[in-house]
Amino acid sequence: MLHTLQNDSWQVGVLPHSGGSIAYARVNRAGAWHDFFRPTAEADLTNALQTASYPLIPWSNRIKSAKMTFQGVDYLMHANWPDGTAIHGVVREYALAVVSADETHIRMTFDSRQHAAVNFPFAFTAWVEYRLERNNFSTRIGLANMDTQPMPAGFGTHPFIMRSLTNAADGLSLEIPCTHAFPLVDCMPVGAPKPVDARLDYQQLRPLGRVFVDDCLTNRVLGKPIRFVYPSSNTHITHWMDHLYRNVIVYMPIEFPYIAVEPVTNTNDGFNMLAQGSADHHVFVLQPGEGREAMSGYILE
Repeated sequence: MLHTLQNDSWQVGVLPHSGGSIAYARVNRAGAWHDFFRPTAEADLTNALQTASYPLIPWSNRIKSAKMTFQGVDYLMHANWPDGTAIHGVVREYALAVVSADETHIRMTFDSRQHAAVNFPFAFTAWVEYRLERNNFSTRIGLANMDTQPMPAGFGTHPFIMRSLTNAADGLSLEIPCTHAFPLVDCMPVGAPKPVDARLDYQQLRPLGRVFVDDCLTNRVLGKPIRFVYPSSNTHITHWMDHLYRNVIVYMPIEFPYIAVEPVTNTNDGFNMLAQGSADHHVFVLQPGEGREAMSGYILE
């Protein structure tokens, strides 16, 4: 059930049977392992939503009312969230096939054609790959259109990051190089992106504070990483990502010891934004047989 990746810097537990999710991601500080991702309780190892991180494929975040329109055709999907939306893709709901694995690498694949009633109206394959190389913990995600018609698509990851690292006083400071955010109602965009306000402005490194956030940041400055800094332990972790990741979903619950900082390709309800002619959806359309992939990674400094 659990495949462990480990080197001198990282210790990562991978759950192929839970959509390629991650049970834990730990960093080595002074010879001791500390949880950087929220660790998964043993009872939740088969529930991707409760793990440390999980892939979002073939879309990220929500589809409003579990209904999408593409090229003039309406598709009704299964609502799998209390707000009536279809959320976080479908791959997380299935076991992935392990293609190759060793102590620092694992590659897994998924084929929607091998499963009945997949909650997506197009046939596709996907792959998820994790790798440790020195101080870099990287993720490669991709998917390909195996249907006979074009397919809208997107992907991302959903990591939960600990607010403190080595002890309660080792509190997180955060930098996110996004200049704009969407105005949202019930997590759905209701207008064009606007410059980030003080609540969402993490363009310069600053402590988290205790303000609730559940927002979609956009216009990421390409080439600049997200930065996680734990000052007390002098731990710096940079999160780099390919250019496809133009958006960052930020979720900061006040009552929990973790936050979520999610690199994603498409915006919330991106498929319907595409259908409505919005210029900010960041959905990519795959032709039959076409694939797309992107990488991201965490570097421990």
